[in-house]
Amino acid sequence: VQLQASGGGLVQAGGSLRLSCAASGRAFSRYAMGWFRQAPGKEREFVAAISGSGSNTYYADSMKGRFTISKDNAKNTAYLQMNTLKPEDTAVYSCAARQGSYYYASGFAHEYAYWGQGTQVTVSS
Repeated sequence: VQLQASGGGLVQAGGSLRLSCAASGRAFSRYAMGWFRQAPGKEREFVAAISGSGSNTYYADSMKGRFTISKDNAKNTAYLQMNTLKPEDTAVYSCAARQGSYYYASGFAHEYAYWGQGTQVTVSS
């Protein structure tokens, strides 16, 4: 599967952005999706994940209540709605897919075999 992330940009603190991750191929419901981010000089960080079915989600603690992950299996697309953005959310956000995860949402990057290119999110103070 090939992934294409989009939707990044420059936003003021307190603002919102919605990232999209479009996937090629079939059987999108068999893929759990994850979002990860990496800020300059920092290690990659887990953001959120959703199971293939969309019934289970998992968030990093610092994103709970502000970010919402979802997926539309009919459109082969996963989303990350980001609200109340903070300057520390500035990073390159990447989406990833894990095959064979209908009910499981993983927060571990090494469990994802497919990665899209990143999209830059910049939050100004």
